[in-house]
Amino acid sequence: MTGYGKAEALLPSGKLTIEIRTLNGKNADIGIKTSILPKDKELEIRAKIAARLHRGTIDLYTNWEPAPGESARQVDRGLVQDYFRQIQDIYTDCVPNGGQFDPSLLMSTILRFPDVVEAKRQDVVPEENWPLVEAAVDAALDAVDAFRSREGAVLYADVTSRVRQILSLEDEVEALEEQRIATVRERLRKNLEDLAVQVDPARFEQEMIFYLEKLDINEEKVRLRQHCRYFLDTIDTEPCPGKKLGFIIQEMGREINTTGSKANHAQIQKIVVRMKDELEKIREQSMNIL
Repeated sequence: MTGYGKAEALLPSGKLTIEIRTLNGKNADIGIKTSILPKDKELEIRAKIAARLHRGTIDLYTNWEPAPGESARQVDRGLVQDYFRQIQDIYTDCVPNGGQFDPSLLMSTILRFPDVVEAKRQDVVPEENWPLVEAAVDAALDAVDAFRSREGAVLYADVTSRVRQILSLEDEVEALEEQRIATVRERLRKNLEDLAVQVDPARFEQEMIFYLEKLDINEEKVRLRQHCRYFLDTIDTEPCPGKKLGFIIQEMGREINTTGSKANHAQIQKIVVRMKDELEKIREQSMNIL
């Protein structure tokens, strides 16, 4: 979901730059960080962004560069005239017998008043220029999509390779399964020998079967493989698989944890730790998948 896009709209009065930045997010959290665009167009812009980008924390910024001459400061003529008349009247009242009155000095003084000279206000984009602005928003969204596609290709290669690594580690667990059962049997027999207790061989074998059934991880292995295949199929076929992949990752974690709790075998426990490490990296990366 991370992305960046930029585009420009060349208007008769200047250049408007549109920037769109996106970060991870569960929903489409859209912020319009500008006062230049018309308020009555904001809903239209939000709908356009949500339809194109789907999810993420998305912010739109603008930068305005007026054309030469458009940025000249303006003098409030009416206010200057009013100040001039007032000051002239005050001068006449204070100096009734006349005296040297310098209009140019008075004018230069008035022009230094803070509210007399002001920057030309940039009006909101007029309706006739809106198609140019809308095209710039579309171009910025195209740039965000292109950015996301490049990031997505790297992300896809990373998470799918880690899922395949989990499948490979599951093969290692399966290769140790026969050894694990034999080790458990041998440990229980040795414990009985150390206790010097006589047991019924048939009953012992029956109890052994019950005990080994509790440690059986065959179902966990089957389900984990299914979840891994489902993950790979989902990321390949669905246009916006991010949320579903999050649920699949939860199920994968459940099977890996259960395998670890039932393993009762040091080497399998080490493999389970490696699986968890791979899954955690998949979970972190999946937060950036639409």
